[in-house]
Amino acid sequence: MVGKLILPVILQILAVVVVIAEFILPSMGLLTVMALGLFGFSLYLVFTHASSMTGFVFVIVDVCMIPILIIVGVKMLAASPVTLRSSLKSDKGALSQPPEWADLIGVTGETVTDLHPSGSARFNGKRYDVVSRGDYIQKGTNVSVLSVEGNRIVVKQET
Repeated sequence: MVGKLILPVILQILAVVVVIAEFILPSMGLLTVMALGLFGFSLYLVFTHASSMTGFVFVIVDVCMIPILIIVGVKMLAASPVTLRSSLKSDKGALSQPPEWADLIGVTGETVTDLHPSGSARFNGKRYDVVSRGDYIQKGTNVSVLSVEGNRIVVKQET
């Protein structure tokens, strides 16, 4: 009896490996079809060469195991370096903002172009692309930095 179950158990383990590989490798469903075939052939062997009771035990194990595999696979895929990231975050913080921009808050400078509402301004001898809070600001006007949000420098006109 145990000798008749070795091949079905090996096929079940192979099917599990193929299901996990499906989450990592792009196969357009080929690996899924292969996993279903392995599960199906394993169940066929158990029902025909062992007993119906053993076959039903295999079916119950498969019904419990496959959803767990899918959940684990989705979690593995989300943590995998293969997937695309939806944000530009790293261990060091946002990648889209140079570190010296944080020091610009409160600094006063002069607009190099008209801001309607975006344009350029010069702070501490360097030129930056800036935006106003929606106001039109003429070229040569003194402005101060209100905030730095990601890659946006928000300025207001000095009074």
